[in-house]
Amino acid sequence: MGISKKKLKEKLEYHYRKFDRGSISPDPVEYPLMMGNPGDAEIAAFISAAMAYGNIKQIDSTLRKIFSALGNSPVEAILGNTKMKYLQSISFGHRFYTPTDIQNLLSALQKILIKYSSLQNFFSRNFNPLYPNVKEMLEATSSDFEEIVLSNELPMTAGMRFIFPRPSGGSACKRMNLFLRWMIRKDDIDLGIWDNIPTSKLIIPVDTHIARISRKLGLTKRKNVSWTMAEEITENLRKFDGTDPVKYDFALCHIGMRKLEF
Repeated sequence: MGISKKKLKEKLEYHYRKFDRGSISPDPVEYPLMMGNPGDAEIAAFISAAMAYGNIKQIDSTLRKIFSALGNSPVEAILGNTKMKYLQSISFGHRFYTPTDIQNLLSALQKILIKYSSLQNFFSRNFNPLYPNVKEMLEATSSDFEEIVLSNELPMTAGMRFIFPRPSGGSACKRMNLFLRWMIRKDDIDLGIWDNIPTSKLIIPVDTHIARISRKLGLTKRKNVSWTMAEEITENLRKFDGTDPVKYDFALCHIGMRKLEF
């Protein structure tokens, strides 16, 4: 698409303003937005992001089942029942997550909450403001997560590893970057619960929709979705907003997903 930098910025800003809470659906961010307090919203956001791959109808179906099992307070369900009896109702998988993978994720979240009180503490203790973005934080947090799973005597299956991918392995870490976007950015869609990591450090969550429209707009020339592609797209978006380049993610993703005109 031949488009000037000025025109591209105008269009990006237009679409960013066009999408608001009233035009979210369908999107997994709907579930954390339903929660009544930041702690439940944080856990709901992580679970929602972890399931955010595949067909949106599949994603929504899985999340409805999970939050039906957890009730109105995911934190209370995870921490308040030491025998984790609610796990007995998790008898469904999600694509290549098995029911056991989902059960083990919730068990690992229990241990994280007991030890660190919140996912913000769990993630941000690995954050270093001297690094250009969240790459090193995600790398270290994935390693920590694996240690927690293993210390909980849970199997480190392919599904469990998929929940916490690593930039060093080439992954774009779409679902983790999506979770961080929801937690760190604050607007009508993103929750902005965390206040200790700047929005300038975020990396865009790249899926097939973002990759396709980014190539079309000249934000990347790369063919394969990877961490390098995600960094490249983010750096090009930084030209239009240096402190908050990832703010365009929701609009770009939904334009691609809904097959709208840019």
